[in-house]
Amino acid sequence: MNAATASASNPAAPIPPEEPVHGLLATLDLLRITRAGPVLHLQLNRPAKRNALSDPFIQQLHTVFVNMPEGVRAAVISGEGSHFCAGLDLSEVVARDIDRAVHHSRMWHAAFDAIQFGPVPVVAVLHGAVVGGGLELASACHIRVAEESAYFGLPEGQRGIFVGGGGSARIPRLMGVARMTDLMLTGRVYDAQEGLQAGLVQYVVGAGEGLAKGMALAHRIASNAQMSNYAVMHALPRIADQAQGLGLFTESLMAAIAESTPQAQERLKAFLEGRAGKVLKS
Repeated sequence: MNAATASASNPAAPIPPEEPVHGLLATLDLLRITRAGPVLHLQLNRPAKRNALSDPFIQQLHTVFVNMPEGVRAAVISGEGSHFCAGLDLSEVVARDIDRAVHHSRMWHAAFDAIQFGPVPVVAVLHGAVVGGGLELASACHIRVAEESAYFGLPEGQRGIFVGGGGSARIPRLMGVARMTDLMLTGRVYDAQEGLQAGLVQYVVGAGEGLAKGMALAHRIASNAQMSNYAVMHALPRIADQAQGLGLFTESLMAAIAESTPQAQERLKAFLEGRAGKVLKS
């Protein structure tokens, strides 16, 4: 990705180059974190372990989303090496008793909640293994871009364990209970196109094209009104969980809040005065 790459929202506007971050986020050794204007890029940086998620790894992810730098409006998560994330670091599981296992799962829940219900929308760029805890992490993000090399699996049944990072709550909302049951019981693995058809991802791109697509989408998202993004992230999934009557009432409140912000008023005025683009199919 370089400054000559155009943003998805304005092809004439270059995406700024990625620059290293400073301060607390620069100390997180399991993540390589850079910033391109309003977009923060987190690269899982444990390639020798296929980016398997250890406890320190989860804690560092959590640290980022509760210490989001000022001015960041969207984030991208990708993986260094040949794989996005091969799941839970199983070497840590065998040493846990029941009490520690429960607390471990709840730690993952807190970290992934901070992603799904955090300060900014998150785009996951997926390639190679997106397995077990890696799929749980991806499911906590808001947009998922898969390269053709990506494959998806939930091998917990074969390992004698159960999802513990929020997968039972998030993944069925993407692909349905029956499909998730199939993956867990049989060890079935989906390729990128099957993941797209099942609803696990929204975009599939060619080899090496994922990061450019993810960054372009993140910059487009970052250009939205902040309250609109917040409503989509925080209100939409909760409305989907409510009875219809409650959901419609919540929608009315959220719509009133969003359209009353100065950003929204200015954008609506610009549209009415012909200063904003219309919706077109590219």
